[in-house]
Amino acid sequence: MKVRSAQEIWEAALGELQVEVSKANFHTWFKKTTGLSFEDGTFAIGAPNTFVAEYLEKNQRSLIERVLTGVIRAEVRLEFRIADGTRTTLTAQTTLPLFNPRYTFDTFVVGNSNNLAYAAATKVAESPGQNFNPLFIHGASGLGKTHLLHAIGNYATNINYHVLCVSAEQYTNELVTAIREKTTDEFRRKFRTVDLLLMDDVQFFTGKEQIEENFFHTFNELHSNNRQIVVTSDRPPKALPTLKERLRSRFEWGLVADLQAPDFETRVGILKAKAQRDGVDLKDDVLEFIALQIKENVRVLEGSLNRVIAYAKLLRTMITPDLAARAIDDIASKQPKLAPVTPAFIVETVAGAFQTTLSDIRGRHRDENTVLARHTAMYLMREETDCSLAAIGKELGGRSPATISYACEKMTNALNNDPHLRRQVFNIQQKLYATRNN
Repeated sequence: MKVRSAQEIWEAALGELQVEVSKANFHTWFKKTTGLSFEDGTFAIGAPNTFVAEYLEKNQRSLIERVLTGVIRAEVRLEFRIADGTRTTLTAQTTLPLFNPRYTFDTFVVGNSNNLAYAAATKVAESPGQNFNPLFIHGASGLGKTHLLHAIGNYATNINYHVLCVSAEQYTNELVTAIREKTTDEFRRKFRTVDLLLMDDVQFFTGKEQIEENFFHTFNELHSNNRQIVVTSDRPPKALPTLKERLRSRFEWGLVADLQAPDFETRVGILKAKAQRDGVDLKDDVLEFIALQIKENVRVLEGSLNRVIAYAKLLRTMITPDLAARAIDDIASKQPKLAPVTPAFIVETVAGAFQTTLSDIRGRHRDENTVLARHTAMYLMREETDCSLAAIGKELGGRSPATISYACEKMTNALNNDPHLRRQVFNIQQKLYATRNN
């Protein structure tokens, strides 16, 4: 029996994890991790930096343990290390806030749609408990609530305030665990002795009476001691009708600030700032074109810029408004009149491009042309559909998520180094969308 290396085991685990978590979470927290060692029942996972290592240890340990146990078929202990092999540890006495280092006040683009929330956030970060307590920030998804929350945390931590940042769901889970394990005194000390409590997505509390009651007392104790409270929500306090009145009224004691969809000038500023951070030189006409097309939210706006840049790299050409239009329309498939690309249609189109058959792609043939066609189909299904790795594997003859993950990674590397293959895949993408337009 072949003894698998730690990296081989971890690659198999990543295939399963990619099914378990969202695509965004996988790319943010798992994509750049490695399997370092597996000795005496302890599996060491390598992370690119301390921020990722500490996040995984604190928030994803149980999931990783479950997946690795299934892969190895034995109980496993975890260690998290950064690139230089340093082990990370989080204890009850050294629990640190994990703020995204990219989310600072300097990287937040201010405009008419968000200037009140930004100004209030800077005030509470500079002087916690002295202004706007509590600060209640609300707005739709992707408008910058979490960015401002982490900016407050980064700033206040740097001037030596004790900051705790959690989501309402995390608060709920920790309270449930504390009640079950009879550690409520430790729970109270953790949440009621900080200088700043930052709470994300407080709408999660609605309808949970015991959790609301507990947070009501946490709020009162912090507020009475001039400790700063900042909460975010997808709607204002008055639009949380199932939240108890006494808690809802307390959310309105300080300042309620909203985040609206960014206007055109702000959208251009956001795109310009992101391009500068990424080291990409773009002309104003390109930025203005993208800003005119994408009006939904900041997340969609920045994602569209990423697609345009990737599209230009794929073709090795300059970024122009025309190229940006093709990237957004073809790759992002923003045209609502088009039905989604189906996995079956992708396999059919790939088979035609490689002059092979559907049964060969879905079968076990291992000749070079068939394998490349099969990997291309896997890659395009991953890029052009919302299918999980398991669903892609099912479409291609019952292959495992780990196999799909490995093939997609291999295709990505090949596309980066093979201009002929890059052009071939691009032509297939063009056929996918051109056929549906006819």
